[in-house]
Amino acid sequence: MMKNIFKIITVVLILGFVSCKEAVKKQVENEVIIEKGGYSIPDIWIQKRVEKAKARLNATDAGRVLWNGMEKQGGLEKWFNNGYISFRFNYQPLEKDKKQRDSYQTVDTWNNKARHHSMEDKDAIFGWDGKEAWIKADSTAFKYDTKFWALTPIYLFGHPFVLDGEGVNLELLEDKEYKGAMQDVIKVTFASGTGAAPDDYYKLYFNKTTHKMSAILYIVSYPGYFPNGGHAPEKIMEIVDWKTVDGIDLPAGLKTHWSKDGDLGEYITKIEISDISFSSTVPENYFSKPEGAKVLE
Repeated sequence: MMKNIFKIITVVLILGFVSCKEAVKKQVENEVIIEKGGYSIPDIWIQKRVEKAKARLNATDAGRVLWNGMEKQGGLEKWFNNGYISFRFNYQPLEKDKKQRDSYQTVDTWNNKARHHSMEDKDAIFGWDGKEAWIKADSTAFKYDTKFWALTPIYLFGHPFVLDGEGVNLELLEDKEYKGAMQDVIKVTFASGTGAAPDDYYKLYFNKTTHKMSAILYIVSYPGYFPNGGHAPEKIMEIVDWKTVDGIDLPAGLKTHWSKDGDLGEYITKIEISDISFSSTVPENYFSKPEGAKVLE
């Protein structure tokens, strides 16, 4: 009898993983972990990746700043061992002509795959399977470039953990005073062919005393927005709130400003990150293009 009850509960949890926001929120509050179905990453793979990243990063001054920031926020090994990360990312531009982007998403941090669900329509989804972007929704569900946005949220709030991989170049810049405290500053650029916008860059501030990340500066050079080259002006995101989930410290609130010589300029976007959780596995083919979805060129 108990065995049958367990099977029923397991099915309910897996179905709930892709259900509406109320079910998602309930899962997060109850720390649901999906035990079966889908693929997972072997421990030896994680161990080798972490060892390789540690050796590479600690070989340079800029890399050591990044590694120390990872350690301060819980460590790269724990980040990967925690599994797939899910969260709601509510991006709210203050300018009237800009569109809000509010979705609940799950990201495969090992292989850069993602699947998003609209917070307004549980049947509207889009994602990136590692090679192709896809969408399954009517034309009014997502009023923004979903191909660009599939991995953008994790690259806006998942620092410094998202910078351990190949194709990431680091440069140590001059120290900077930010909000009354001196900061180590590293600039992050990408090798040609890395991601959809390899001309993007980030500048990360780390408090020199605590080694914790203080702010994130970045540009957007996505060719879909800038087909003739170039990029948007530099922005700076101040971290206004933190949340610890399964031993990992992550921003739970960001305020984006235009950068004014590396300091806070005009406040332009409010970002709320909530319902953050980790899962050990996901259902089979979770990030693959579902039946009826369209591939985005």
